[in-house]
Amino acid sequence: MTRALFVVDVQNDFTEGGALGVDGGAAVAAGITRMLGSAPEAYDVVIASRDWHHGDDDNGGHFATTSPPDFVSTWPVHCVAGSLGADYDPGLDASLIDVHVRKGMGEPAYSLFEGVGDDGSPVARILEQRGVTDVDVVGIATDHCVRATALDAVTAGLRVRVLRDLVAGVAPASSASALAELAAAGVTLA
Repeated sequence: MTRALFVVDVQNDFTEGGALGVDGGAAVAAGITRMLGSAPEAYDVVIASRDWHHGDDDNGGHFATTSPPDFVSTWPVHCVAGSLGADYDPGLDASLIDVHVRKGMGEPAYSLFEGVGDDGSPVARILEQRGVTDVDVVGIATDHCVRATALDAVTAGLRVRVLRDLVAGVAPASSASALAELAAAGVTLA
């Protein structure tokens, strides 16, 4: 068994004060750092995703540019590649991350599985090369990218846990709905 930790989108634009900041985002960042610092042997590999959007276009309709965002499929500009908003939240110790994944480069992307590593490798290949069978998912936002990542991990045949104390969502109702959907799909809520 090879266990991975997926750290989903713990970025400045998704924590308090960011373009799409969620309540509790900074606490999630600090909590992940504490967990990894106190038990570095718990995971064989730590993989972290970041939205890495273009700054000069609408990223395949992901950014609302001609009308207000609907916060379902269109969003305000966020996590532009190379910007402060796209950086990891300072509470997350990036030195604890083994593989950095960028997603949403010119197109909508919610799941970590839609990204590529720094060398351009798709996530499925990275997981295969490392023999990953089990994954814990943490990060932001419970009701969007955490949800999509966990569902894709189940589809990929992995055993999946979402660590409920290390996720933060946009809204309580949609986060509860996402967690219920994940549980129904076979994800363990720990």
